Amino acid sequence: MTPAPQSSILSILHGRASMRPDEVAFTFTNYDHDSGGVAESVTWSQLSRRTLNAARELGNHASVGDRVVILAPQGLDYVLAFLGSMQAGLIAVPLPLPHRGASHDRVSAVFDDTSPAVVLTTSTVADDVAEYLDRAGLDVVPKIVEVDAMNLDGLLDGGPGASSTEFPSTAYLQYSSGSTRLPTGVMISHQNLQVNYEQLMRKIFGGSVTSGADLTMVSWLPFYHDMGLVLGVCAPILGGFHAQLTSPTAFLESPARWMRALAQNPHAFSAAPNFAFDLAARKTTDRDLAGLDLGGVVGIINGAERVVPASLERFADRFAHFNFRDHMLRPSYGMAEATVFVTTATWAESSAVAFDVGELSAGRARRCPAGTGSSLVSYELPQSPMLRVVDAETEREVPQDVVGELWVHGDNVSTGYWGRPPEEQRCFGATIVDPSSGTPDGPWLRTGDLGFVSKGKLFIVGRIKDLLIIRGRNHYPEDIEATIQELTGGRVAAISVPVNDVEQLVAVVELKKREDSPESWLDVVKSDVTAAISNEHGVTVGDLVLVPPGSIPTTTSGKIQRAACVGLYGEGQFDRLDA
Repeated sequence: MTPAPQSSILSILHGRASMRPDEVAFTFTNYDHDSGGVAESVTWSQLSRRTLNAARELGNHASVGDRVVILAPQGLDYVLAFLGSMQAGLIAVPLPLPHRGASHDRVSAVFDDTSPAVVLTTSTVADDVAEYLDRAGLDVVPKIVEVDAMNLDGLLDGGPGASSTEFPSTAYLQYSSGSTRLPTGVMISHQNLQVNYEQLMRKIFGGSVTSGADLTMVSWLPFYHDMGLVLGVCAPILGGFHAQLTSPTAFLESPARWMRALAQNPHAFSAAPNFAFDLAARKTTDRDLAGLDLGGVVGIINGAERVVPASLERFADRFAHFNFRDHMLRPSYGMAEATVFVTTATWAESSAVAFDVGELSAGRARRCPAGTGSSLVSYELPQSPMLRVVDAETEREVPQDVVGELWVHGDNVSTGYWGRPPEEQRCFGATIVDPSSGTPDGPWLRTGDLGFVSKGKLFIVGRIKDLLIIRGRNHYPEDIEATIQELTGGRVAAISVPVNDVEQLVAVVELKKREDSPESWLDVVKSDVTAAISNEHGVTVGDLVLVPPGSIPTTTSGKIQRAACVGLYGEGQFDRLDA
């Protein structure tokens, strides 16, 4: 246990309640029962008081250092559950609310990891959560507590209580989405959070954002995802910004809701994964934005999955006549193990650079004419946190234009995974052999991502574990997927499957048939995709699996689960359109 940090998110929250009690802190708009949306707001003083009251009640069910799993719908109750847990000296574990018929594997793995004392939920879904946990076959079912049934607005009888004197060293556990493995809980401390917030603000705004009037945080990202939690919940408190929030479902039902919120709120700042930019550009009509202006948008982070230059170009072009400008787009790179943020860039046409695919496959970066090769986004090479490109085998830094593993160093980096044995913690605490001048030897976070530095800029090519090795050549699945998506528009998974002891490329492609599609449309798609992959990447497709939308398994944050695709393909479980 450690003393309560003087600059923790909790002390800052109560400070804002003291200085600006009646200002609105968070607004959540619910579209579940009204397509026009029903907004609910909470002031700084209300949020502070409810956090302290929630902490007192939680103290009756758990002891300092116990884990509290949050299984609740997106909304202000979820925010309160997160803050109240930490205020009580408990370790918050934000998770997605399980859907009926969902697999129990992920939740069971998290419960086995954390042995929570309490599950926080709301009265509207408490019965479903209880039934879900019962069916999950847990050895010990923790107590289920409904946040909205607490006496949250009661009078406070003194100060914050025992939770003001000691906190566990871990503030919350950020569970990975499990794109390449079972979910693991990243231990995030109050210092990790505070430092990473300052790194993000300094990199994007250069320290110019100093007051709550400067930004409105607009977010529909899920609170259980690292980017949604930090940008939608933590940053508004740490910076004193007003947060305008809604749910992922509300966005998916009508992407125009996101665009309208960006236009209607002053100095709007937001974030989303790459797919959202394509969806918003495709699904938002001019009528949706009639009379609105996007010229006041401060910035939108594109992160959480690989940034596709063509997606940014389409988004900027689509909304240009509403005064949206390229520089408002901020392609960014980060991960839960570094709290969330590592580096960013300001988007412009010059931000995308083409590299020869064959050279990249050999681990070298050679530029080629625009419109050919693999188009990659350039990022600033950050110094806070610090990033280096390292040979994963020799643990030495590599020269510019050589592909290596990205290593990150800084106080935003977690100390490790919750409850995992040493052999599963090796990505933390790494040491660089013979580091260059100004580069510490450790501790470094091995990200598992591949990239390189060229002309002083950072480029990211993919995950080590997803690398496809076909006929002795390396191929990055993201490159192949991007080539196919330009033709088909839907989600794609490029995987490697052994056939007679030889690895072959299999591409699983989601397709939505258009009304004007000819009878031979599937044959046309197959021919176009096969030719494009052969021309662009010099590899033959062993099998092209055309499936309906929603067939490819993804993580809770929308990342493609390529390992799961390999399993489904091997078992013949894909519902093929050409069967």
